[in-house]
Amino acid sequence: MDRFNSAPLPYPGAGTASAAERITAFLRAAYGWMAAGLAVTAVVALFIASSEELVFTIARNRILFWGLAIAQLGVVFYLSARVNRLAPSTAAALFLGYSALTGVTFSIILYAYTRESVATTFFVTAGMFGALAMYGTVTSRSLAGWGQFLFMGLIGVVIASVVGIFWHNDAFQFVLSFIGVIVFTGLTAYDAQRLKGMALALPEGQTGSYAIVGALTLYLDFINLFLFLLRFLGNRRD
Repeated sequence: MDRFNSAPLPYPGAGTASAAERITAFLRAAYGWMAAGLAVTAVVALFIASSEELVFTIARNRILFWGLAIAQLGVVFYLSARVNRLAPSTAAALFLGYSALTGVTFSIILYAYTRESVATTFFVTAGMFGALAMYGTVTSRSLAGWGQFLFMGLIGVVIASVVGIFWHNDAFQFVLSFIGVIVFTGLTAYDAQRLKGMALALPEGQTGSYAIVGALTLYLDFINLFLFLLRFLGNRRD
């Protein structure tokens, strides 16, 4: 997705709010929407996972499963491409809809792994994510140089994940998971710093949709970090 390369340049004389106030307000909105998205995903996933029949219907129906996956990708690309044209309410509806779709596919994971290991992995992910996001926000060191390296790593992980769907090899999956954790660890800090810069680049009063797309970026970092960590920490049901 667009990592905000199309965000507007710094806006001279944009209102009277101080830089610190603008950053705080923007980040509060982005992280608030991210939390809302995770909550929607969790509620939907837990609801569906409570019904074995629903889980098997999704897992065994390839057309339905891939249809959900394509719909999720479509929402991500649409939000990223049209962020400067979308009303905040529309962006919010699309983001929450995306979160619900993710919950549907996540129900299979909740069913496959024990609840205890899923909960443990979630708290580990939350701790790592919080520390990395804090670092990216408060550090005075520019992380811009990480961008190209992380993007290349992300493309590699995506391609390898597609290969992994058709080639089931434990060693390959282990290496992929290890690299995935590294890539999304870096992206969490990188994106957190990008959001901080974005808060200052946007004119006041025009941050609503961008905050939601920022939330989507953070949400994707969290979800993917969780998935790769789950391969290490998760225990499958007997």
